[in-house]
Amino acid sequence: MARAVFLDRDGTIIEDRGHLRDPSQVVFFPDTFDALRRLQQQFLLFIVTNQPGVSEKTITREDVDRVNDHVVARLAEADVHITRVYVCPHARAEGCTCIKPEPYFLRKAARQYQIDLEDSFTVGDHPHDVALADGVGAEGIYVLTGHGTRHRTELPPDVCVAAGIREASLRMLAAKSPAMGRGTVYGNAKEPGT
Repeated sequence: MARAVFLDRDGTIIEDRGHLRDPSQVVFFPDTFDALRRLQQQFLLFIVTNQPGVSEKTITREDVDRVNDHVVARLAEADVHITRVYVCPHARAEGCTCIKPEPYFLRKAARQYQIDLEDSFTVGDHPHDVALADGVGAEGIYVLTGHGTRHRTELPPDVCVAAGIREASLRMLAAKSPAMGRGTVYGNAKEPGT
């Protein structure tokens, strides 16, 4: 069985600049390429992204696909392979089964790619990115990039918090080490002013 990392897109591997319509709006965090290159040595990499702007008609599904294709292509140029991108185009009020934190796409990936979800991770800058892991026994890692600092107080106390994707990758790569576990803070992931 394979291990996997399910990555949020905006605010986690690229800057959160709102609803992206065009690839020219994509800005990668500086640590993304190196962090993902290291992770793919042990994990399959997926992107799981909520894009409610499609339902709200702020952006089109074609916009989302064009941006995602660009993200995947840029990562490929940096020798990073994304196995699959999963997109929920619905608004939360629609009550769909695929919007995070619903683990719909994780279960789909597990079936398609023989993934051990209990030995896998989710990473993101919203509490629902961490809760996504809970329903399948994976571990969620919360990053303080994007909206991370704003929503940190909404997290359960045992959530692993990382300053960004680099620190999150170190946690995942060291996951077998008993010295590292839930509730740990990685990198400069302290509250501002502490």
